[in-house]
Amino acid sequence: MCCSSFLKIMMFIFNGGIFLAGAAILGVGVWVKVDSGSLLGILDKVPDASSVLSQLFNVSYLLIGVGALLLVIGFLGCCGAIRESRCMLLTFFIIVLIIFISEVAGAVVLLVFRNVAEDLLMSVEEDVKKSITEEYGSDESLTSVWNSTMSQFTCCGFRNYTDFDGSPFNNNGNLFPSACCNSTMVTCTENLAEMSDVDGCFNKLLELIEHNAVVIAAVALGIIGLEVAAMLVSMVLYKDIGHKA
Repeated sequence: MCCSSFLKIMMFIFNGGIFLAGAAILGVGVWVKVDSGSLLGILDKVPDASSVLSQLFNVSYLLIGVGALLLVIGFLGCCGAIRESRCMLLTFFIIVLIIFISEVAGAVVLLVFRNVAEDLLMSVEEDVKKSITEEYGSDESLTSVWNSTMSQFTCCGFRNYTDFDGSPFNNNGNLFPSACCNSTMVTCTENLAEMSDVDGCFNKLLELIEHNAVVIAAVALGIIGLEVAAMLVSMVLYKDIGHKA
């Protein structure tokens, strides 16, 4: 009896951790999907970037799906322990086993996602720079997206301030966005932009992707540990309930 109660408590702990991790992953997925101010808005202005966008947005759908599934798994495990239902415990074990195998592969993919993201972004670099040269300062929509992005991430251009050379905004040859000088109080000239040496948005986006990929991979590995423990406990409870019957 004492052993059975201890196992139930452990099931609550393990599944509570899985439930909370699922909520965190679901939250990250929703944030990626609805964050209209992100750098992905820039790529939406580039005709040849649709494949890049689709792959990046698919990550958000994957996170939402995994997060929602983990919420269900956590709930199912707790209910199975409370009701001492062998059917629910067995279902829980099978689902977690499938998720466990998928997450091992997913964690590895996330760890190398930075290199994949870098290749994807580099493939559209010329198109992004071309859109800046031809439309920044004349296309209100593109200009607004770039200004919002550069302000939010404290960056300048795709690589640096020279990306704005020859753009409609730079028509006199010595005017650059204020973000390139880290100030809205002075006119950003070429000399000031060069001295400010503000990082390009390409590097900022890679840093953001790398940070989130490492965090998500670490959470996934933690969840894997919880899932292995939960599967073992669920099988012990499954057998224990079977002996009682």
